[in-house]
Amino acid sequence: MIPERVREDCALLQQRVHGKPLVYLDSAATSQKPRVVLEALARYYSEYNANVHRGIYAMAELATQRYEEARARVARFINAPRPEEVVFTRGTTEAINLVAYTWGRATLRPGDEILLTEMEHHSNMVPWQLLAAEKGVRLRFVPFDHHGQLVMEEFDRLLTEHTRLVAVTHQSNVLGTINPVGEIARRAHGVGALVLVDGAQSVPHMPVDVQALGCDFLAFSAHKMCGPTGAGALWARYELLQAMPPFHGGGEMIMLVTLEGATYKDPPHKFEAGTPNIADCIVWATAIDYLEGFGMAAIREHERQLLRYALGQLREVPGVRVLGPEDVEQRGSAIAFDLPGVHPHDVAQVLDQEGIAVRAGHHCAQPLHRRLGLAASTRASLYLYNTPGDIDALTRGLETVRRLFTPRTAARDR
Repeated sequence: MIPERVREDCALLQQRVHGKPLVYLDSAATSQKPRVVLEALARYYSEYNANVHRGIYAMAELATQRYEEARARVARFINAPRPEEVVFTRGTTEAINLVAYTWGRATLRPGDEILLTEMEHHSNMVPWQLLAAEKGVRLRFVPFDHHGQLVMEEFDRLLTEHTRLVAVTHQSNVLGTINPVGEIARRAHGVGALVLVDGAQSVPHMPVDVQALGCDFLAFSAHKMCGPTGAGALWARYELLQAMPPFHGGGEMIMLVTLEGATYKDPPHKFEAGTPNIADCIVWATAIDYLEGFGMAAIREHERQLLRYALGQLREVPGVRVLGPEDVEQRGSAIAFDLPGVHPHDVAQVLDQEGIAVRAGHHCAQPLHRRLGLAASTRASLYLYNTPGDIDALTRGLETVRRLFTPRTAARDR
């Protein structure tokens, strides 16, 4: 019953594209927003739009109260021990850059190592490349096997006393692989390394508990979980945030400024210089309430059933090769696939004419695609509003692609 109610709540999903009902299969890029989220955004701007942590008039104090309530709501959602461990950012990318710029520049020395994986999104790779070039740090990469799973024997081999940080995606945005970050954290801590988890593709889709995972940093975004764009968070253990220098300098992150220097507020405020993204952070709390109205375990189960159906249906389309694990227990609902002989952009363009929205390209994961011998792939990604009917539309659309680009083969296979 989840998708029926959500589709009623999301007006955008009820529209037609090229005369066909919209089938939205691009939630790994961004999710659609229910009416309550849009109304909360309008309510902020129409009822209590004011800057936070500054004014002492009633409307400013209400905005500050709602902003800090949103921080507490985000903290509860990931079972963080305290709200002060949540730093609001523009999204996952900025959260990871914050750690690289502050913790990395203050802590790492030449010869230190950062352990990444070959399946990382560019946002969990380029910041560390920039840091490595500046600090003389060595980057090492855990490979994945032909099932799209990390080779843990290689992880153990690459994890040494030189490793200072393991930065890993919780769920691959291409392969869908759900990595064992709890076990990775346990092994990393065994050599004294910290663990950063890219939760952009996991936090919106399953229960995530930072205390159970045992990680040290978690980065995630609002817009992939029915919230607005431009808002996200870095969660980190409080003692780490206390030791890290500021990210940006400016107003509201200081205690005292003289001509000679400045002292800074305690976390999280020392990392939130200037006017933050007040409206979108407040509205994010509404999106979390909406998701938890269904329950994250129920959302994960809905997606698991839908994913099982989707993988089965795609296997019936001749030529389609799905990337990543086949077992739905080991993967999430981002389904990237290759159709040999047809460029992914052509696949996406034909599907668009059928009203089906998918992503085509390298999905900000060029090293991963290079490892697979591909320049690009097509990705269909599912969320709580998708139905088996959406999968049926996708497979019919792929048959149209085959007829257009491989007419003789398609006719023979029918």
